[in-house]
Amino acid sequence: MYSDFETDAEALWQDTIDLLEDQNISEPLAAMLKSCKPISLQDGILTISTSMRLVQKTVLKNSATIENCLSQAAFENIALEVVFTTQSETKASAPQPSPEPSRDEDLWDDVPQAPTKKQQNPLVETITYNDSRLTFERFVQGDENIFAYQAALQVAEGVNKQTYNPLFIYGKSGLGKTHLLRAIQNYIAQNDPSRICVYRDASTFMSEYVTAMQNREKGDFETLKNNYHGIDVLIIDDIQTFLNKTNTITFFFDLFNYLSSNGKQIVLAADRSPAQLGMGKSGFDERITSRLGSGFSISIQVPSYELKYLLIKAFYNRQKEDAVINHVPFMDGDIPDESLKFMAEHAGSNIRDIEGFVHSCLIMASKRKKADDILTHEDILRFAEEKWPMSKKQITIAQIQRLVETYYDVSHIDLVGDKRNKELMEPRHIAIWLSRELTDSTLADIGKRFGGRSHATIKHSISWVEKQKKEDKTFFDQISRIHDTIIEGA
Repeated sequence: MYSDFETDAEALWQDTIDLLEDQNISEPLAAMLKSCKPISLQDGILTISTSMRLVQKTVLKNSATIENCLSQAAFENIALEVVFTTQSETKASAPQPSPEPSRDEDLWDDVPQAPTKKQQNPLVETITYNDSRLTFERFVQGDENIFAYQAALQVAEGVNKQTYNPLFIYGKSGLGKTHLLRAIQNYIAQNDPSRICVYRDASTFMSEYVTAMQNREKGDFETLKNNYHGIDVLIIDDIQTFLNKTNTITFFFDLFNYLSSNGKQIVLAADRSPAQLGMGKSGFDERITSRLGSGFSISIQVPSYELKYLLIKAFYNRQKEDAVINHVPFMDGDIPDESLKFMAEHAGSNIRDIEGFVHSCLIMASKRKKADDILTHEDILRFAEEKWPMSKKQITIAQIQRLVETYYDVSHIDLVGDKRNKELMEPRHIAIWLSRELTDSTLADIGKRFGGRSHATIKHSISWVEKQKKEDKTFFDQISRIHDTIIEGA
C-alpha cells in the first residue's frame, strides 16, 4: 500500500513542478523543488523531504504557491509537508547500487582489477598541489553559495544522481565555482578512486578536440572519443567558452548525450545560466540549452558582507597556519577581529581578489608587528584601493550602454528607442539603473541619453530594478555581474 502512495506522490510532485515552471518561477526555486524527494501522499497531504535546511526554509516560504499548483494537479485540495532529513538518513534510505558482476559475468573486462583498468584512461590528470587544496572542507559557506555546495557534495558522494545530472553551477567569475568543481574531483579521487573522474576547463577540452581532429587519420579522434566514453564523471568548467565554436559544441553535445544515456555523471559551470547562454544571435541553440538545464541548475551569488567577513577570517587563519607549516617568513602578524570586519566592509566581490587582499594585509601586519606597531585602517584602505580602485575609474553612459547591448544582444537603437516588448524593457531598465549607480549624471541627463525620456520614466526604471533586486536573487546576481564587469573594464 505504501508503495502505491509513493508512486502517486512522485507523479503528483512532478506534475506540480511542471505547473510551477509554467508560471516562470525562478531557476533557484525550481532547482530546489527538483532536489526534494516525494515520500508519501496520504490523507490530503503530500510529504517531501530535503537534506538541506535552506531548501526547507525556501520551499515553506513559497508553500502557498506550491499548494495551489498541487491542488490543480491533484484536482483536490492538497497540503504540503516538508521534512528535514540528515545526509546520513538520506544515504541510508537511498537504494544501494547493484554489486559488481563476478569475473565470470563480466565478459567485457579483460584486466584483472577494475581500479587498474580505470587508472589507464589517459584523460585522468595528476592533481596538482594547489588544485588538491580545493576541497569541500576548505570551501567557506554562506547563504549565497550553500545550496551549490550541498549539491556538489551530493554529486561527489554519488547521492541523488538522477536529480543532479547534469549539475550546472553558474555565477560571475571569482565566486567559487571552480573550487566546487575541483572539490568534487578531489573527493572522488580520495574516497572512490574506482570512479574515473575527469576535470577540464572548456579551453583545454576544445584544444584536445582540435588536436584530435587534426590527426584524425591517425585515429586520434576515435581514441579521444573512446577515452571520454570510458569515464564515470565529466566536469567541464567555463562552458560559455564554447560559444561560436560549432564543431566543439557538436562533439560536446554528442558526448553529453552518450554519458547521460549511460548513467554517467556530468557537472558543468558557466558565468551565466543555461537560459542566458541561449540569448542572442551567438548563443547556444535551444537543443543545447534545454539539455544543459535538464538536470539541476543553481547559481552562486555575489557575497554579502557576512560572507566576506567569513571568507576573510578563514583566509587569514589559513594563511597563518600554512606559513607555519611551510616555514614562510613575514606571515606571523596579528589582525584583530575589528580590523577583519573593517576589511570586509571595503572588500570587493571576487573571492580570489579577497584572498590576495588578506595576504597583503597579513604581510603588512607582520611588518608592523616586527616594528612593534599594528596594522591600521589606513593600511587596509590603501590595499583595498589597490585591489578595487573605484574612485579612479571614469565610467560613461555610453560604456554602460555598449556593455548592456552586448550582454543582451540588442541594438543601440532598440535600447534607447520606444519599443516596449519584454526583451527590450529589462536591458533598458538595467542600463538606466547602472547609469544612475556608476556615473554622476542627473536623471535629466540620463533621460536625454535614452531617447529623451522624462524624469518620471527614468525614476520608474530605477525603481523597477531595485524591486527586482530584492525579490529575485537570480536577477540580483545577474545585475551584479554586469555591474562588476563594467567596473573591471573601465
